Amino acid sequence: MRPHVLLLSAASLTLLTPSANAARIDLHHNDHNSPTSRIFPILTWLRDGAIEFVFGPAPARSTARPASHKGKASLRTKYNDQVVLRFNLTIPEEETVFSEAATRLFLDVWAFNHDYVDIRIRNADIASLLGLLPSSLRSSYSTLIPDLAASVYDTYPAVAAPPRNQRLDDRRTSVQLSRHEGDNVFFQEYQPLSVIVPWMRLMEAMFPSITEMISIGQSFEGRDIPALKVGVKTPETPGGKRKTVVVTGGMHAREWISTTTANYVAWSFITSFGKEPMITKLLEHFDFVFVPAVNPDGIEYTWQVDRLWRKSRQQTGMQWCRGFDLDHAFGFEWSGLDSENDPCSESYGGTEPWEATEAIALAKWAKSQSQEKAEFVGLIDLHSYSQQILFPFAYSCDVDPPNVENLEELATGLAKAIRLSNGEQYSVTSACEGAVASQGGDSNVRRIETGGGSAIDWFYHELHAHYSYQIKLRDTGSYGFLLPKENIVPVGEEIFNAMKYFGDYLLGNNGIEKSTEFLRPADQDADRGVELRRMRHWGFI
Repeated sequence: MRPHVLLLSAASLTLLTPSANAARIDLHHNDHNSPTSRIFPILTWLRDGAIEFVFGPAPARSTARPASHKGKASLRTKYNDQVVLRFNLTIPEEETVFSEAATRLFLDVWAFNHDYVDIRIRNADIASLLGLLPSSLRSSYSTLIPDLAASVYDTYPAVAAPPRNQRLDDRRTSVQLSRHEGDNVFFQEYQPLSVIVPWMRLMEAMFPSITEMISIGQSFEGRDIPALKVGVKTPETPGGKRKTVVVTGGMHAREWISTTTANYVAWSFITSFGKEPMITKLLEHFDFVFVPAVNPDGIEYTWQVDRLWRKSRQQTGMQWCRGFDLDHAFGFEWSGLDSENDPCSESYGGTEPWEATEAIALAKWAKSQSQEKAEFVGLIDLHSYSQQILFPFAYSCDVDPPNVENLEELATGLAKAIRLSNGEQYSVTSACEGAVASQGGDSNVRRIETGGGSAIDWFYHELHAHYSYQIKLRDTGSYGFLLPKENIVPVGEEIFNAMKYFGDYLLGNNGIEKSTEFLRPADQDADRGVELRRMRHWGFI
């Protein structure tokens, strides 16, 4: 059998059986005990054999294995009687009061800005919360997710184990192939690490001229942090350091759409090379490094134990409160104020900078690359939710980066690229705004979480990646972190289009070449004068 036929056969097995073992990368757990195993028991040996034949045998399992998930039925018990509420805020004093109440009751805050706050809470605790709030807030809330258990249940793959007496030929999965050329089975569901890792290796095997799978380091529990490096050197760009853009996802474990979107954009870049002139040009000039699972331990935990787990799984100084918020664990302007001194806080960044294993791994890899091979020019750190494009600095609103006007200009262009491609609205603001719970004349600003120690600030300041952004993906609260699978491809497409604009801007075109692809004739007429002036300014005409 020819190698490419074998690879495609392995791909089909990998994509259609989510319990495929990760070859060569030790996931430190037994896939066959996971909720996504037992799907096709009879085909398990064939699936594993194909993967082992193509990629080589997997290493011996570690004895450090996370707790096994007890099945979807347990989700309803775990999240029973929990809801997600939205409180509408009107004045800064309400922001401050709510921040204090959230800290006091150890609430899981899903989103907090100047207009509203979304919280996860037990029905039994709502009365206690209302008792801490002013009358203006007691009547200004609504229910976003009335049945959290059902919403959690719906985010897991819809494939179910067939009845024991069902014939093999009659077995079908719920996965449907899309009629759209850009869709494939892999992106019809959220995927666990046991599927993502072999898929990444398959991308490397099928597109070796532009794709390399690497590990940027290891997690606290010993898992590799995998990445796809996508780019090609040409005679026009020989030797030396390559301009490099990093795209990260999965820093917060429960934000599954961020991991899936990083993979979707990587796949779109890889498969568009040689077909789409813009992508071909970008990959000739830049390396794009996609790191879809910065927090692999936490992500695995969301599949095995707690779908809404946010932090890493590293042991802290408090035995029963594990994990660090990786986006508050980097060394630049690190701070551990207020509730962030509490290891039980969802925003806990440690007792000092650089305690989190995964943050250290990403930083060490980036530093090493910058000294030898890479000139980092940008970071796209994917999160959810709220449909925002945030630029540095996150640690303080009192300090602007030197190129703040360029940052805002490009961010606005990214939002426009998304809007013109599918109509979705993304707001643009400084990252510090996302953490501020009270502003105005009060110099003692209170935050729902500290903005210090963020990845975008560190990449911007330490590596001079002067176009660093955090993009918070869909939606704006209807589903929150539990975005239905039907959004996977649309979100991937909108960020893929934004990334094309991003790359075109870095090439010096200010996104002009890419943005014209989205415009209707009427839009082109309206924007022609503006675009011509910009092109003259930059010397293109």
